[in-house]
Amino acid sequence: MRIPFTKMHGLGNDFVVLDARESALPPMTGDIAAALADRHTGIGCDQLVLIEPSDAADLRMRIFNHDGGEVEACGNAARAVGVLVGHAITMETLGGEITARPDDAGIAVDMGVPRLGWDQIPLAYAMDTLSMPVGWDSGMDHPVAVNVGNPHAIFFVDDVDALPLGEIGPVIEKDQIFPEGVNVNAAQIVSRSAIKLRVWERGAGLTRACGTGACATAVAAMRRGLVDRTVTVSLPGGDLTISWDADSEAGPGSITMTGPATIAFTGEFDWGDFA
Repeated sequence: MRIPFTKMHGLGNDFVVLDARESALPPMTGDIAAALADRHTGIGCDQLVLIEPSDAADLRMRIFNHDGGEVEACGNAARAVGVLVGHAITMETLGGEITARPDDAGIAVDMGVPRLGWDQIPLAYAMDTLSMPVGWDSGMDHPVAVNVGNPHAIFFVDDVDALPLGEIGPVIEKDQIFPEGVNVNAAQIVSRSAIKLRVWERGAGLTRACGTGACATAVAAMRRGLVDRTVTVSLPGGDLTISWDADSEAGPGSITMTGPATIAFTGEFDWGDFA
């Protein structure tokens, strides 16, 4: 069975996208996703993205990390799907419904309202999510916890480039305080309108860009009063613009992430080679 795919990336965070809206695919498993994501024996990607029909939105987006684990959300993947579809859409995800629309700067994605409660991250027990009373090596302590469809811990440091994130990231990711694992964000405040960011992504490792990480980091910095409500987040792969609407009596406002996504190439593979 020959399956068409589209290889895409958002600021270097790359995806294999399978569109099953009109022609259903055999059931996707973590093993198959990991085999397709393998950069030596598969197509190669950070995440495999599966687009399916949805009764609740225009489409359903499922995301599998490089290790085969299915995750709730991916902002860069949402922009990639927005480019592929080519018009404004709503997307059902495990992390909730999001919308994407074309924008002069690429694709603007409404990522919804951030979740800030300790049980919404989730954390293993109750604590202050604005300054968690925990710490690890390399000065990684008192992070902010934010859930933007998936869990993030944000650490503000003086120099993100000097930080051994590849060593400390996997330790924090799997710490028992994060029962579902966590994405580890190391952020450096450059100005009231600029943040420099590196991300250790849960199930994927160091990544050139992480859309939900950029959103979570911007929200964390805004909550601490370090930046304004619109900020440029610079990742190794490029820049994203993050805006967070003003809070209301009903609760926190919605996050908008704007940036590019690109089709690299298309191709086909034999399902039997990976099943």
